[in-house]
Amino acid sequence: MNYLINYCKNSFYTLIFISFSLFIMSLKFLLNDLVYFIEWEIVSLHSMSIVMTFLFDWMSLMFMSFVLLISSLVIFYSNQYMSEDFNINRFILLVLAFVLSMMMLIISPNLISILLGWDGLGLVSYCLVIYFQNVKSYNAGMLTALSNRIGDVALLLAIAWMLNYGSWNYIFYLEMMNNSFEMMVIGSLVMLAAMTKSAQIPFSSWLPAAMAAPTPVSALVHSSTLVTAGVYLLIRFNILLADSSLGQFLLLVSGLTMFMAGLGANFEFDLKKIIALSTLSQLGLMMSILSMGFYKLAFFHLLTHALFKALLFMCAGVIIHNVKNAQDIRFMGSLSMSMPLTCSCFNIANLALCGMPFLAGFYSKDLILETVMLSYMNFFSFFLFFFSTGLTVCYSFRLVYYSMTGDFNSTSLNMLNDKGWTMSFSIFSLMIMAIIGGSMLSWLMFFNPSMICLPFYLKMLTLFVCILGGFSGYLISNVNMFFYNKSLQYYNFSFFSGSMWFMPVVSTLGVVKWPLILGMQSYKSFDQGWSEYFGGQMLYNQLKNYSLYVQEFQNNNLKIYLLSYMLWVIILVAMMLFLN
Repeated sequence: MNYLINYCKNSFYTLIFISFSLFIMSLKFLLNDLVYFIEWEIVSLHSMSIVMTFLFDWMSLMFMSFVLLISSLVIFYSNQYMSEDFNINRFILLVLAFVLSMMMLIISPNLISILLGWDGLGLVSYCLVIYFQNVKSYNAGMLTALSNRIGDVALLLAIAWMLNYGSWNYIFYLEMMNNSFEMMVIGSLVMLAAMTKSAQIPFSSWLPAAMAAPTPVSALVHSSTLVTAGVYLLIRFNILLADSSLGQFLLLVSGLTMFMAGLGANFEFDLKKIIALSTLSQLGLMMSILSMGFYKLAFFHLLTHALFKALLFMCAGVIIHNVKNAQDIRFMGSLSMSMPLTCSCFNIANLALCGMPFLAGFYSKDLILETVMLSYMNFFSFFLFFFSTGLTVCYSFRLVYYSMTGDFNSTSLNMLNDKGWTMSFSIFSLMIMAIIGGSMLSWLMFFNPSMICLPFYLKMLTLFVCILGGFSGYLISNVNMFFYNKSLQYYNFSFFSGSMWFMPVVSTLGVVKWPLILGMQSYKSFDQGWSEYFGGQMLYNQLKNYSLYVQEFQNNNLKIYLLSYMLWVIILVAMMLFLN
């Protein structure tokens, strides 16, 4: 066991050291405006050479440092969370393979090497989702793998289209070929790939299903690795989205994703799925601001979101660990009395998600929403942005109301405590980052403060929407004995919204059922119908009849032999007479 614990700790120390080194390097690159494009020739044979290319700029280095920081704390946290698992060694190796695939994707300016990291993420995510081996995990893993496979195929098609340019280093061609047909096709294929990986409509159903994975994996996947890969890829391809029909389409899809996820989270009772839907909502926010051309803001929110979302999942993991693997928030309540440290961190992460002033989420979300107000935009998209922000605060307050306050609804025999110092260390470290991360990044990334001049009511709109959302979250969740539960009035509506607009059903049964019915009909019509009667069966019957006819000859062989002999003699005599 000591060997396994050291294995976790060694990974933790190595990753956190690399993370701090990369962060310092990213600051140097940012201040000096440096970009390093490195080519490594692996094999050179006659006139052919296989070259690996890497792109190091402040963006890739900073993102890598954040990914490694979160993954190091997740591995340290797993040391205690997965301590009863005999295969913890294998689990840590899978997590490291996951992080390595993400690193590959981040530093690649080449579509081929991006595909290696992209497919690596898909494969290892399947292994991690089915880590707890049961039918639900297998179904979730298959849905995850097949949904992401659509994006992999789109990326392969983009690679085929890039053959027109003679190289797969897309970074060279983006500005030169911005308005060309080929680049639009490549851009649309890359956008499709990013939509599947970042779970935008209609590929959203795999994201909550992937909650079957262990909680440390959820913390890693939903903060900085798998789901952010699509956003990061589009940040690299941002030139193709600005002022184009692709950007307008992505704005609509991501706005609807943000709205759908916020609405669904208000009807969900599974603790991990609520946090997963909040990830989906934030991904929609990143995608929508990215589609408007503000890629730096999308990247800023990507980093701040990674900090508080990993913290949310880690706190949720401690809560699930302590209430003996119950995930239904209705079976919790009054947890703040027994687990003050975890609940404090959970609330800080929730407030950062809502955009509470001076926490990490405030700096990015407020800047995004004020930029939206300044931008040229239709009313529908404007409504989706602000209504979804209100829904975010609504489900966050509902979650806190159910789990932290009120009466304790779990079993009388419980072991609620904050004594797991290993998990508490990881949580506390991320909590500090969730408090200071937003201000630190805003000072580093934006040298000149953004002067956003708005009327008073528009300036206050974000704050008003958040307060209104929080109040609504309290009202629809109030379940006192003499208080009529408002959410029961919307039961029929919740059947639609709570099931993510029926997307999980469409993605599974909808994809499988109708092709199977079509196959059955074609089987009845062709294989078991006229085609079979006139084809295989008729051929069989004719051959059978011929063989029976031949068998009649063979059964009477002496008579037939003599008759044939007589016939031959008659024919020979006739021929001789005819010739004479």
